[in-house]
Amino acid sequence: MRLSYTLLLYLSLPLVLLRLLWRSLKAPGYRRRWAERFGRFPAPGIEQSLWIHAVSVGEVQAAEPLIRRLLDRHPALTLVVTTTTPTGSERVRKLFPDNLIHVYFPYDIPFAIEGFLQRVHPRMLVMVETEVWPNLLALCKKSGIITILANGRMSERSARGYARLDAFSRETFSHISAVAAQTQADADRFVQLGVPPGSVQVTGSIKFDIRLPASLLEQAAVVRRGWGDRPVWLAASTHEGEDELVLAAHKRVLSDHADALLVLVPRHPERFERAASLCRKEGFRLARRSFGERAAQDISVFLGDTMGELTLFIGAADVAFVGGSLVPVGGHNILEPAALGVPILFGPHMFNFSLISRMMLETGAGFQVENIEQLASRVSNWLGDASMRAEAGERGRRLVAENRGALDNLYALIERRLPLPSE
Repeated sequence: MRLSYTLLLYLSLPLVLLRLLWRSLKAPGYRRRWAERFGRFPAPGIEQSLWIHAVSVGEVQAAEPLIRRLLDRHPALTLVVTTTTPTGSERVRKLFPDNLIHVYFPYDIPFAIEGFLQRVHPRMLVMVETEVWPNLLALCKKSGIITILANGRMSERSARGYARLDAFSRETFSHISAVAAQTQADADRFVQLGVPPGSVQVTGSIKFDIRLPASLLEQAAVVRRGWGDRPVWLAASTHEGEDELVLAAHKRVLSDHADALLVLVPRHPERFERAASLCRKEGFRLARRSFGERAAQDISVFLGDTMGELTLFIGAADVAFVGGSLVPVGGHNILEPAALGVPILFGPHMFNFSLISRMMLETGAGFQVENIEQLASRVSNWLGDASMRAEAGERGRRLVAENRGALDNLYALIERRLPLPSE
């Protein structure tokens, strides 16, 4: 079965390259460094390394505390971090400019993986969240490379999809050395798919182990002063088709709070220009962060069209709506606003964060909305009641604090599996 899978990958390579080229029309980063995706890059001259794979920005953010702990405690260790997207690459380079090796993740074709392994010689691969690649796992096992699936989650829907390829899936999952699952339900599904029961451990979600810069609140206060003394709500990580819904909700919010400011932060940088055009088309006075424009009182939408500043905007807002949830994307991380004590709203499509969103709802730290009417209503209510906002924000802050510890569990799992060098 894996042979058929590999043959299919080879046959689809022209389409894969065309897709990269097509994506590069909106995000030029996709047309750069193609050779890395085929395992071809200058060999860094290392004999052993620890390889961490984080697909994009969200996974990089989740892995940051783990990477920093490894660098702090084992300075002699060579860390190799791979990402799939240019935005993930930019985030790695901004967070860790000097002290690790970063390249793009190789395609799951044998010659690309073998070329990568021959250049970085990993002793262990840590995959952040559910990145399951049959050839990669098989070749790592053949080479004696330990593979750990960190912060592992497996939804019912994904499990059903894998189960349709029963024998192939069981062979693939059996190659994973260890799974650090977020919940018991996730752990059970991994076992059902073929991971040996003794190789699965419930460690919790490392996303609760958020590290916020000490100066963040001071920087956020500076940003907030630039927005003026007015109610502010944030729409974070919005997707195609979602900006229109958020702007429609903002029109309703303005009927209750005429001076309200919406801070709109699209998820992908290639959509910044389209979001700006949409705001103008809908009649909003717009200021853009990338242009250095200030949100004067006559500005009703502030476009956060820069990279790496979302947490700063969260800290400066009164209310945060987290996108990818009014459209069926699956939602995004809602723990950053919680850690900052900002009340949270999200839509009905949160299947990528089902446990965390449920915990938010159960504790009253967040509120789920089904449509723009509910979004506008809840935003208006919270903007008009500071004590209600403070209560919800404190519940979120407490929830994050009470669920920290997954990083310690994951780190202990790594150290048990692989003795690490230290100076």
